[in-house]
Amino acid sequence: MANSASAPLRRTRATGRRSPLASVALLVIGLVATGGAYAAFTSSATAQSTASVEALVNEGEKLFIANCASCHGLSAEGTDNAPTLIGVGAASVDFQVGTGRMPMAASGPQAEVKPVQFTDEQIAALAAYAASLAPGPSIPSAEYLTGEGDVANGAELFRINCAMCHNVAGAGGALTEGKYAPSLQDIDPVHVYEAMVTGPQNMPVFSDLNITPEDKADIISYLAYLDDNPSAGGLNLGSLGPVSEGLFVWIFVLGSIVAITVWLTARSN
Repeated sequence: MANSASAPLRRTRATGRRSPLASVALLVIGLVATGGAYAAFTSSATAQSTASVEALVNEGEKLFIANCASCHGLSAEGTDNAPTLIGVGAASVDFQVGTGRMPMAASGPQAEVKPVQFTDEQIAALAAYAASLAPGPSIPSAEYLTGEGDVANGAELFRINCAMCHNVAGAGGALTEGKYAPSLQDIDPVHVYEAMVTGPQNMPVFSDLNITPEDKADIISYLAYLDDNPSAGGLNLGSLGPVSEGLFVWIFVLGSIVAITVWLTARSN
């Protein structure tokens, strides 16, 4: 009996076959090991990313307290001299500080463009701090800033939504009470996009429901086209349209006719 019972075991060992349960066990062990390693790696990466963001926010808070809190309040809640920054988002801070408009040198109808007061790293920290206060527009993705969109569509959108203030050539124009729409010539694309989503000064906010990110990219492409292609008609006279053109005709053309008339009259006498 003993010899007959042990015969199948000897045959199994002789053939080298593995039990089906052993294969399943090895597969389970492999999956558990892989999942555990992935979880450990992602947890470590997430922890490092969180720590980096927290460090950036803390640095931004220090910069804010030192440079901005006197007007905007210690908690960015706003004061009689400056609005709240809660909910403005990273895009607004990046635009205002990145163009030198903030901090303002002096009170006035609107913030003037001037040399930037902070480094790129400091601006990023201030933007991260503002973003941590409440949800708001974020800094746009680079894919919308290439200037390689549909120029014709961008020109049409600009004419409909922007030209009444900024001029069809983006040269800017005067508004009421000492305010003005600035020139859009040679402006960093990221600041054009941020202006559309945050509405600085008297500019309206163009959310993604009004103008999609792709359409905003087309507008940026149109402005880039204007920068790369100066006026085909020669002297553009500031691209201010019939006002500057009429003034030029009145002063120089009519003035020249009057001068020639006077000269001819003097010669005849």
